[in-house]
Amino acid sequence: MSTHEEQRAKQRLEEYINQRTNLIAEERSERFDAQVIANATEKEKRAAEIVSALRAKEAKEIWSASPEKLMYPGMEFLIARETILSTKLFAVVKKLPKGAILHGHMDAMCDAKFLYQNALKYPQMHVRVNSLITSDSSLPLPQFKPLTADLCTQFLNAPGLTSENYTPDSWVPLQKARNEFEYGSEAFDKWIVGTMMINPKEAYVDYNTSVKIWEKFGSTFRVAGGMIRYEPIMKEYMRQVLLSSIEDGISYVELRINFFYKLAIREDGSETLEHRDYLTMLGEVIKEVKHQLKAEGREDEFVGAKVIYTTLRFVTNEELIWYLEDCMALKKEFPDLIAGFDLVAQEDTNNPLIYYIESLLWFQQETKNRGLDIPFIFHAGETLDDGGAADSNLYDALLLGTKRIGHGFSLAKHPVLMKMCKERGVAIEVCPISNEILVRLDILEEVRIA
Repeated sequence: MSTHEEQRAKQRLEEYINQRTNLIAEERSERFDAQVIANATEKEKRAAEIVSALRAKEAKEIWSASPEKLMYPGMEFLIARETILSTKLFAVVKKLPKGAILHGHMDAMCDAKFLYQNALKYPQMHVRVNSLITSDSSLPLPQFKPLTADLCTQFLNAPGLTSENYTPDSWVPLQKARNEFEYGSEAFDKWIVGTMMINPKEAYVDYNTSVKIWEKFGSTFRVAGGMIRYEPIMKEYMRQVLLSSIEDGISYVELRINFFYKLAIREDGSETLEHRDYLTMLGEVIKEVKHQLKAEGREDEFVGAKVIYTTLRFVTNEELIWYLEDCMALKKEFPDLIAGFDLVAQEDTNNPLIYYIESLLWFQQETKNRGLDIPFIFHAGETLDDGGAADSNLYDALLLGTKRIGHGFSLAKHPVLMKMCKERGVAIEVCPISNEILVRLDILEEVRIA
């Protein structure tokens, strides 16, 4: 190659390198974190270097360490969970301030063992099953309920759940049921806690379709609900939700509370606890938590909490009007606690938003008439559907002016709707783990979409 040709080749290479450098710089300037990176302090840059090194180290030593262990990034969460919790990177992430959690269903935000241990403290708490428990049958789903003093006396000497004298659907004091369980108290604990959780085998083998896993998912709420809807447990549960969130670096929480049941149970066992009592309790808990943190010199770690009023998307339009009226009444009484309204439950098998459109349009106008600000914060697009009723919830959510969209997995199929979300500032509450288990979605696929 002549000297002239060498110079031309060198020039072409330099031009290419310059083009490449400029393209990378332009692209990085458009990233959401560009401003943060540009303004980073030396200490922040050093922290980023440490975390990057830690990620690389654990990627090699944990996730790619052994072909026999079948550990890999993006693997099924419930299988990887224990490994994740043991990593140094998770410990770092846990301590990082995260701002807010905007998608949390209150009755699924506490450790199942914490809830169960609380229930064991109350002699009013009773349990029943709808069939006899035998060694050759699977354990049935338990139902929990705190009873009044009269009923507690009535069932005081009831036979245990595994007794041959047990009558299906009859109540047994929880502690008695545990103590007299034929297979031991530890087996009883494992059974009860297991009914409020989804384990890897259930998620990936036994209930390995969206319809099946939603059935299991719904059953966990039915079991837990019998305990949560008891006044003293509800208050402790609310407190634990806030405290555990704060320990995870979260300073603001919006709780989706299910108001489907019109009454819950007071401490004396009477079914007279109203929705306004829920919010009174939450307000008290927020104040108590703030006072506790202030005493510990940590008051800047918690801003507060609000409620997204939810009911279930299988109610009738007539029933929905009652809940909408209830939501407005609560907003008027507790203006600083009600943040919005949502309809929850599986989208694929329940009513789409269009089914409720007249009621929802009425609610929008009525809130304006009453001077109330209650935005919709709808679940929508939590489905693999394409063009059907569940997928089409995205159209109605945006036309109704939803403030945010819960899940929105199928949004990736709608370029116009994605553009609307960007232009209107409609945030998407992305829930990768929930979507992996309930929508049957590969986590890596969702990360790419997000």
